[in-house]
Amino acid sequence: MGDSLITIVAIVLAAILMFVFPLMTMSDRSDDISQLTVETATTEFVDNVRTTGKLSLADYSAYEQRISATGNSYDIELEAQILDENPGKKTTQANSTKIGENVYYSMYTSQILDTISSDTTSTLAFKEGDIFSASAKNKSTTLSQQFKNFFYSVTGNDIYTIAAEHAGYVTANGSGN
Repeated sequence: MGDSLITIVAIVLAAILMFVFPLMTMSDRSDDISQLTVETATTEFVDNVRTTGKLSLADYSAYEQRISATGNSYDIELEAQILDENPGKKTTQANSTKIGENVYYSMYTSQILDTISSDTTSTLAFKEGDIFSASAKNKSTTLSQQFKNFFYSVTGNDIYTIAAEHAGYVTANGSGN
């Protein structure tokens, strides 16, 4: 009886080592590939907006499709900090420079999407000095997360493994067509 119990335990351990751990490793690699894809897509999306000074619905849709191709769903957050330049001028010097600080006002995802989705040709134009940022976090639970939750009892609703964010100053005026 003791030998058969040891044999059963050995078979179960062998099955775990032969099937479950390789599957966990492969699912972790899949998450790594998705992470790299989302980071690359987010960086290219933000850099495109920064260098052209424009954001269109086509640009946003292409970004959304590219990261969704990983098989996960994502929570995408956009922020545009628009430079509101102080129009005051110094008059005591020969060169007129602005006085005071430049102030930024922010537009967030819903406002940006409302602006660019009003019609198919709508774009949000930025000017040099504005700041644009985007972030994406996975909403769906990946296979790797399911394994980790099962084996390590990692729980929580705010746990995400795939996330990327990128931001930068706009370097071109987008108002000119």
